[in-house]
Amino acid sequence: MEPKPVTRQYQNPAAAARPAPPRPSERVIRAERRVERARREQRRLAYLRRRRRLRYDDVVVVEEAALRRAILGSVVGNIMEWYDVGVYAYVAVLVGRAFLPDASGTAQNLFSLAVFAVTFVARPLGGIVLGQLGDRLGRKEVLAFTLMMMAVATFGIGVLPPAAVLGVWAPVLLICLKLVQGFSTGGEYAGATTFITEYAPDKRRGFYAALLDWGSYMGNALGAGLVTVLMIALPPDLMSTWGWRIPFLVALPMGGIALYLRTRIEDTPAFRGARAEVDDEEPADLAAVETDIMQPEGPLGVGDIVRTYWRELLTAIVLVAGANTVGYALTSYMPTYLTTTLGYDAEHGPLLTLPILVLVAFLVPAIGWVSDHVGRRPVLFSAAASTVVLSVPAFRLMEHGAVWSTLLGLALLAYPVAAYVGNLAASLPALFPTSSRYGGMGISYNIAVALFGGTAAFIMEALVTVTGSGLAPAFWLMGTSAAAFVAIFKLRETARRPLPGSMPAVASQEEVAELVQTQEENPDLDVGELFAAAPAHLVDTEPTVEEARVEAEIASAEEEAAWRRLAHARRAAAQARQALLAARQRRDVREMRESGGVARRPGRWSDPGPR
Repeated sequence: MEPKPVTRQYQNPAAAARPAPPRPSERVIRAERRVERARREQRRLAYLRRRRRLRYDDVVVVEEAALRRAILGSVVGNIMEWYDVGVYAYVAVLVGRAFLPDASGTAQNLFSLAVFAVTFVARPLGGIVLGQLGDRLGRKEVLAFTLMMMAVATFGIGVLPPAAVLGVWAPVLLICLKLVQGFSTGGEYAGATTFITEYAPDKRRGFYAALLDWGSYMGNALGAGLVTVLMIALPPDLMSTWGWRIPFLVALPMGGIALYLRTRIEDTPAFRGARAEVDDEEPADLAAVETDIMQPEGPLGVGDIVRTYWRELLTAIVLVAGANTVGYALTSYMPTYLTTTLGYDAEHGPLLTLPILVLVAFLVPAIGWVSDHVGRRPVLFSAAASTVVLSVPAFRLMEHGAVWSTLLGLALLAYPVAAYVGNLAASLPALFPTSSRYGGMGISYNIAVALFGGTAAFIMEALVTVTGSGLAPAFWLMGTSAAAFVAIFKLRETARRPLPGSMPAVASQEEVAELVQTQEENPDLDVGELFAAAPAHLVDTEPTVEEARVEAEIASAEEEAAWRRLAHARRAAAQARQALLAARQRRDVREMRESGGVARRPGRWSDPGPR
């Protein structure tokens, strides 16, 4: 008997030569274990966030004296910023003559307006740099620095020799000083709005934040009024040589007073709390990854802010574009428009805007108060819509040429300006969390102002020059406000609600008790959303009796609902079985009739039972 041939299994030489997969190293195993522990910790914290309820010691009670100092310190800085805007807008023609004496009148006007626009080139850089510093070092320190820079640069313009002395270096140095102003202003408004909104109680944030813009327009009116008085009191030749410098020189003592007031205030409670969490938090007894999770979120860098909050940044940019186009049209462009386009004299034409600026200044806090009661979004919708509807009638009235029609046309622009600026100071900071609020405001606000605010006067004057129509600026206002109208749909309502990443802020202990006791039915307080963004150490606490009671009630309600669903499912299952049995019986009866009474399938009449 022949032996069977030996069969060999086919082996792939490459597979045979391939080594066995290596066993994971201890380092990889430890990393996987850390990731798993981190996931468990995240699930645990998510459960704690859902369980956490608002407690008495969570609510921030704003001290009235500290709030008054914060408002005063913020408002004086904004007065300084807009004082320079008002002064420069009213002496822009004289500045063009002093620093570009050999050019034509049109070229001088465009030069002075372009120099004003150059200020805004540095604003985004100032907003980015100073915003990052404000989120790291504190709002107070950065705001004091911006105020000092603004005062020194404004004073420098007042003492800068003209082109007759320095030649071409005179306009170059003027541009450099305006760039310094722009850099400092880039951190001023973003920081001041952040400061006010973090200090103010939730229910009155709109009113207190609007006081900041009240200071803006009062500063503008102050600068414009001082220039107007000088124009009336001084002969034209003296005003064109050295008289226009006086308002710039006054900025230095004003800045000293404002700096003293600003250094007397403390940083905001929200920032002090966030800084204390970062500096003083004791590491939890967890693994390395879990410890990182327990640490509070710190300030984000510029790239991280853009990647994380690009939707909020875009919304803020479009809103600020609409607001600042109409706002700067009224404050910085109207003096030039009235004199160069409508033919008013340089002394009395700009004076017509002064009462309108005062009107806007007192409308702004009133609009802020209204927004605290009806909401930010309805008022902003009215601002955008009124700009679209009233722009053409306003410019038509001004073109009529009479004083009464010019005043009426300017007054038509007063409401949309007040409705915009009376809300944005409270609405925009609420788009960003505490840790990155100054930085987010610095980026979005200053990019929008640089592109649409600082260039508003230049663009509108250029449109008039190119088209020859005095109505051209109206259509520019309408276009930017139409875009803002669409952006408002993306804006969340924030009136009477806590800022993201912050606990509720109230004005008295009575409000604390009311807020805690009514937290379940309060329409302005979403407890789940509040603690979803809260630092981990705040939610990782033992439950109180009230939280345990609420948790037990929620669990009981869920259990009762589950029993009801189970009973309903059982009834539905029983009905389905009965329907199935009846259907089978009807089918068998029909088949027996057709076959002459012989059942084809055994057991057809048995109860099928549950399937």
